[in-house]
Amino acid sequence: MAVVTTFARVYVSDLDAALPTFEALTAAKPGLRFSYKDLELASIGGYLLVAGTPEALAPYRAVQATTVVDDLDDVFAIVEREGGETVDGPNEVPTGRNLTIHHPGGAVIEYVEFDTAKVQAQAAG
Repeated sequence: MAVVTTFARVYVSDLDAALPTFEALTAAKPGLRFSYKDLELASIGGYLLVAGTPEALAPYRAVQATTVVDDLDDVFAIVEREGGETVDGPNEVPTGRNLTIHHPGGAVIEYVEFDTAKVQAQAAG
């Protein structure tokens, strides 16, 4: 299993209002932008902006980062072996499959295995 990248999560109330500042800070445009349940998400630089109402964001606020991996099943096996707890998933999501883990020691991380076709569809628009 390999970690492809990790995004710091930033929770915002309005994605359109937040993006220009992050575009200026990162000198980048969003790599992905998509909706999931009652949320809007965009990756830009090393950030994953997660936008929604306070009620929509509440179940996700404990998640500290999103890590893209090449094999979600390997993550599940490692976490199980090391004593972590599955909080949610695995689930089908707009970019592939995800799994949220509560690690020993307290960290809560979302892991995503991208599906190339789904990612390309989201990136296209």
